[in-house]
Amino acid sequence: MAITNFIPEIWSANLLQPLQKAEVFGSVVNHDYEGDISNVGDTVHITTLANVTVDDYKPHTDISIEALDDTQQSLLIDQSKYFGFEVDDVEKRQAANDVIAPATANAAYQLADAADKFLSTLMAAGADAGNKLPAVTSVDPAKLYDTIVDLGVKLDEANVPSEGRWVVVNPAQYGLLLKDTRFINASDAAHGTLLNGIVGEAAGFSVRKSNNIPTAEAVATIIAGSTIAATFAEQITSVEATRKEKGFADIVKGLHLYGAKVVRPKALATVDYSITA
Repeated sequence: MAITNFIPEIWSANLLQPLQKAEVFGSVVNHDYEGDISNVGDTVHITTLANVTVDDYKPHTDISIEALDDTQQSLLIDQSKYFGFEVDDVEKRQAANDVIAPATANAAYQLADAADKFLSTLMAAGADAGNKLPAVTSVDPAKLYDTIVDLGVKLDEANVPSEGRWVVVNPAQYGLLLKDTRFINASDAAHGTLLNGIVGEAAGFSVRKSNNIPTAEAVATIIAGSTIAATFAEQITSVEATRKEKGFADIVKGLHLYGAKVVRPKALATVDYSITA
């Protein structure tokens, strides 16, 4: 009854795939600097080029050649989560189907949920202070939609590209959006299935739904932005399956390492939004 044909690389890949599918905030960041992650405490160095100067050209005059300036930021891999479970041989015999595969898939979902909570808090705190709208309290669907429009204006003013924009709301806010005729829900937008929490489109944003947006009492922080705003690096660095030394059971355990950084604060905009009856 022991686990057979266990290949760590395959199990790691199979675990990472459903993990990434379950991520909401993890799907609205870029993975440009993922690199090789092996231990907590690893550092990924991010180089950002300064803007190139554009000047007037006059015929028969020399042009100025400037040296490129850059800045460097560090992405610290400072988050580590693990799972571990055992399946008794008797339980496997009594189960109609394999129980290890769904248990591993559930572990992936729980890891994704923990990573998403980390990302949402990081991104809400990392948004540029000038891109934070005044708090809103309203049960009017039109007010919520208009607030999302205002978030888009903040990003426009910061010269954030229109492509790849997203906004994350909670289920109650999503329910309010459904009552506004300007909101395009996922089925109308021809999305075959909900992917990474995508529920529709509004004001140039891909709208995503999550229970993990920062919330204090009845106030939930709506976060909008672009995929260029934050970078996220994650890796399933270890997945092991062994026999229990004392007993008759299989043990499966895994380690998830990750870190994130807001690299362009002006590419994020937030608003504290409360729905009241």
